[in-house]
Amino acid sequence: MADKRAQHYGEKLSRLIRMETVSVRGQHGGEKFTAFRKLLEEKFPLLFSRGDCKVFQGGFLLRWKGTDASRAPILLMNHHDVVEANGVWKYPPFSGTVAEDRVWGRGTLDTKGGLCTMLCSGEELMAEGYVPNRDVYFLSTCTEETDGYGCREIVAYLQEQGIRFDLVLDEGGMILHDPIGGADGVFAMIGVGEKGFLNLKFTARSKGGHASAPGKDTPLVRLGKFMAEAEKGNIFPTEISPAVKEMLSRFAPTMKGVMKLACGHTGLFGPVLRKVMPALSPAAEALLRTTLAFTMCGGSEGANVLPGEAWVIGNMRYSHHQGRDASLEAITRLAAKYEIETTLLEDGGESPITDHNKEGFRFLSKAVEETFPGVIPVPYVTTGASDCRYLSVLSDNCLRFVPFHIDKQQYGSVHGEDENVNLSCLPKAVDFYRYVITRWKTE
Repeated sequence: MADKRAQHYGEKLSRLIRMETVSVRGQHGGEKFTAFRKLLEEKFPLLFSRGDCKVFQGGFLLRWKGTDASRAPILLMNHHDVVEANGVWKYPPFSGTVAEDRVWGRGTLDTKGGLCTMLCSGEELMAEGYVPNRDVYFLSTCTEETDGYGCREIVAYLQEQGIRFDLVLDEGGMILHDPIGGADGVFAMIGVGEKGFLNLKFTARSKGGHASAPGKDTPLVRLGKFMAEAEKGNIFPTEISPAVKEMLSRFAPTMKGVMKLACGHTGLFGPVLRKVMPALSPAAEALLRTTLAFTMCGGSEGANVLPGEAWVIGNMRYSHHQGRDASLEAITRLAAKYEIETTLLEDGGESPITDHNKEGFRFLSKAVEETFPGVIPVPYVTTGASDCRYLSVLSDNCLRFVPFHIDKQQYGSVHGEDENVNLSCLPKAVDFYRYVITRWKTE
């Protein structure tokens, strides 16, 4: 049975989940997002009445004024738009049902849960009379799941104001048991950067014709051959980055056998790890190379008609070592081998890596150790895109972490069915954000 704090936070989060905020590409803002911000003002009255809240088309920026304007501010952020909730759910996805000691619904993990606990920390501290030693900013957008317009809009404003942040903390990794397979421990996966992404369209053409006399290498066949070869990943070289090396070294003490030895000595066993890690899990493989996922397709509209044009959409997440241009060149060359045209549909931008040896990561590690005893902080490169990628122009300490301890079902529910968060997660998450606000450079 959840304690009173957990129930209190769970009720707040449940109310946020009940207000549907699915975002649509090309639409920035709108009535439901205005209504959601009004709901936040209702649930967090001190922050929104005493803080300076500036509203943008794609989100809002709230400033909590500190005592010393000469100190660089910090920024906490979590978006409030969510993806669609298709499929069959145990509880309706926008019901915010509280059952089985969990809050259920779209956004509980991605990332209304993070937003709720983040704002709860500020609301509580303000109610206690606490005043930070520097300005604390809270940022939330309604376009993170689509085109990132809201964050780009807010970053442009911050640049005009000449504001730079000492620390930026956005969504990203969470607390997991055995994140890659073979690591028998509980780890706080703190994102120090993220892979860039491109959305690409691959088009194969022919003269079409009747399906009764198809000939060889029709558009769909060529696309199939192309996708099969692309999936092997041979055109995307593997490399163990410094962040991944550090991650593996922190996993090593909890491992057994050959993996314990290899992860503890990546310099010596790097070639072996580059071959073994892809076999552990898709997540492990994604840490080492550019990936390409085929997500949409189209051909003719008749079952007996050969398409004059067939296409597939691929979502590329490119590694830092291969980079955007080389990754794009490699897949374009492979597509041309099958007489397929490559078109760039969307460029999600690049994100530099924050050095895990510097103060930002060290501080968050301390926050994890204080708030979650026994949990091991680990740097890694997130494979999904976040609003945080736009903040690198405003801070040298951009990190990605939501302080929720989740299981494998919950991990798989992000953008899937039955998304939920344990009530017991919520008080510790609030405590973590309180630590960040009150302890960053308090000397």
